[in-house]
Amino acid sequence: MDKLYWLNQIQMQDRAQVGDQAFHLSKLMQRGYPVVPGFAITTDIFREFLDNLNSSEALVADLPYSSLHINVDNWRQLQQVSQQLRQEILTAEVSSQLINNILQATRVWNLPVLIFSPSLAISNTRVRWGKSGLLESIVCRPEPEAIAQAVKESWSQLFRARSLLYWQRAGVNLQEINLAVLVQPVYNAIASGLLTTNNSNWEIQATWGLGIALNQGDISPDIYRIEKENRTVLEQQLGNKIIAYGVAEFEDINLSSPQIAVEIENPCLKAYILESSQQQQYALSEEQLQQIIDTANQLVHELGTSFTLEWTICNIDAIPQLYLTQICTSQSVVTQNFQMIQGLGAATGRETATACVILEPEQKPEQIPPGVILIAPQIAPHWLSILRNASGVITEKGGLTSHGAILARELGIPAIVSAKDATMIIQTGEQLLIDGDRGEIYRLSLSDRTNRGGRGWRAPIPNQLRDKDMDLPHNSTSDFNLSSTHPSITATKLLLNLSQSSLAEQVCSLPVDGVGLLRSEMMALTILEGQHPNTWLESGRREQLLESWRLEILEFVRAFAPKPVFYRSLDWRSQELSDQLPSHKSSSHPMLGERGTFSYLTNTQLFELELQALASLQNSGYTNIRLILPFVRTVEEFTFCRQKIEAAGLTQTPEFQLWIMAEVPSVLFLLPEYVKAGVQGISIGTNDLTQLLLGIDREQGTFAKKFDQRHPVVIKAISQLIHMARDAGIPCSICGQAPALYPEIIEKLVEWGITSISVEPEAVTRTHQAIARAEHKLILEAARQKLNSDR
Repeated sequence: MDKLYWLNQIQMQDRAQVGDQAFHLSKLMQRGYPVVPGFAITTDIFREFLDNLNSSEALVADLPYSSLHINVDNWRQLQQVSQQLRQEILTAEVSSQLINNILQATRVWNLPVLIFSPSLAISNTRVRWGKSGLLESIVCRPEPEAIAQAVKESWSQLFRARSLLYWQRAGVNLQEINLAVLVQPVYNAIASGLLTTNNSNWEIQATWGLGIALNQGDISPDIYRIEKENRTVLEQQLGNKIIAYGVAEFEDINLSSPQIAVEIENPCLKAYILESSQQQQYALSEEQLQQIIDTANQLVHELGTSFTLEWTICNIDAIPQLYLTQICTSQSVVTQNFQMIQGLGAATGRETATACVILEPEQKPEQIPPGVILIAPQIAPHWLSILRNASGVITEKGGLTSHGAILARELGIPAIVSAKDATMIIQTGEQLLIDGDRGEIYRLSLSDRTNRGGRGWRAPIPNQLRDKDMDLPHNSTSDFNLSSTHPSITATKLLLNLSQSSLAEQVCSLPVDGVGLLRSEMMALTILEGQHPNTWLESGRREQLLESWRLEILEFVRAFAPKPVFYRSLDWRSQELSDQLPSHKSSSHPMLGERGTFSYLTNTQLFELELQALASLQNSGYTNIRLILPFVRTVEEFTFCRQKIEAAGLTQTPEFQLWIMAEVPSVLFLLPEYVKAGVQGISIGTNDLTQLLLGIDREQGTFAKKFDQRHPVVIKAISQLIHMARDAGIPCSICGQAPALYPEIIEKLVEWGITSISVEPEAVTRTHQAIARAEHKLILEAARQKLNSDR
């Protein structure tokens, strides 16, 4: 029963025993394709293990024969059953004969690391299984205890809460699932990546070292787009590759330059910060690129026109060799009960809930049922009140910096943007599973669809997939559960972007140095109750508005004291407010209209009210208030505002600082004059800065896809601002979306001398890690230079 099935020996009749992944790879290996060798631990071994579980629990005793049709809508029951089953598996004994067989089989490779990959075959003919991230690979040493644990962890994933939910929604019971485990060696890689083919063009993604950096989103890969017909390279784009991974017992990862090691949790692997020269090189040589293209051309005849494969190039006996490691064909996707829509992942996390489709974005609904996934052409900022009830967001338009994406990230709910025709494909009442990391939308239980247009609501599933104990990957939920201390101290400060007072108490214990951007525009939408601020003032309700404003800001300064809170005064003609509130004036384009500090010159009442609210809090003992002026166009505008601020008494407190947003390109030329006029710091707003430098509106349909905060022009402007601020002796922060969306640029920010980085709560962990890696690299480089100079 403990027989292992080697890839080069698997036959057609073995498919149910070894699973689809092992079967497909074996077929390619036996036809001469370069596949990493390996063997399968069969599904019969798994079922025998379940049969022999020694437990008095009826649920466990009947496990091999149970359909496990638990009530997945009852998230507590789902969680309890999942934890119990997984605990039984992880604490049970695995056959010593099986472990010995595996250990003996792996010795032929003589390599220090193994990878255990679940390989499934579903006997239910209505559902075909594909690699979707539901089950994960386990990396371990070729040692008895480590092998036993890896086998059990691979098996136990079948009973994760999200797995149980997935199978029940797909109409699959336990007897229909054949779970095998594919065991392979991990070669130290020169480069790794993905190849995706379809009926139009092909795309190759590549990075240095093992593919972990790509899979985890640590880097932005090199991209090669291949013309389908003649297999020529249509376009290639150099990625932003900072880190590479290798096998821990190797001194390097076979790259040409020395590497700087970075500590990671997995003892089997090492992470390396690549030298700058290596980062500027493509991971594939022309010869290697052509080899992948040629291999894909042959695979089309084996697999059809649409498939995705993972590949790696390894230095075997000093000769680079291409290997195929994983494969997913178009026939290996879930069908019938699950239909997938692809969009752009904009806010991390996974969620399963009922769909709520809004067809007319101009008409904000009064309310939505709690816990639904909201689908709309686009999300406007004044929808904030209803977004608080949503468990996820899907929009047809907009990019990563659209208002819907920003709001979702702050609220800690998953979001997908640019999901074409989502409002036409999805119907209100459908059950959806959305993955904000992958940008994937799965339609569940299509036979139970209700009528379109907001009728026939079905009770939403509770937020089980967002529960911290539901064994989801850490980055699939909000980072609000972080420890209150950093794993390491960094010189670069880490701050938060916030606007929701309801979140203040929840996030104030995060390992951050304060609030770098308190968005007053979003606060205003809550305070103003749908009315224009001038309406409050003209109707004699100034004192009521002042008190509401003061209390709203108080939630933040009290929660974060003594850490600083940088309040950005109201940009009341900005896109956040344009067309959302009744207006006394109009503007042809809100981004370029009467907004920012210019609006304070023409209407000082609201700005003076904000200053009075801040002064009141300051007089109450809250000395952690700082002020940032938005969208400053000229030194004259700033001087006018500074005089108002001095008149309000804010500058009498020594801790108070007056900053400006660096988002209008004129600041690139005027910063020294601003400093002379009294600017004490700048915060780079990458969203507006990118729009104005590139002439692109981030909200305008397909054109928004050209909105790229990594454009060389934008990066050069950011670099210039940081250096100018450093020369002027003032701090420089960055609070736009760029660092959170593209953590690979953080290394450059730190290198240039950024003093703080401000991000949404969900990005705290990965931003801190990126800052720590960048600072670590700079320290090591300085130490090396000193060592060389002393020789």
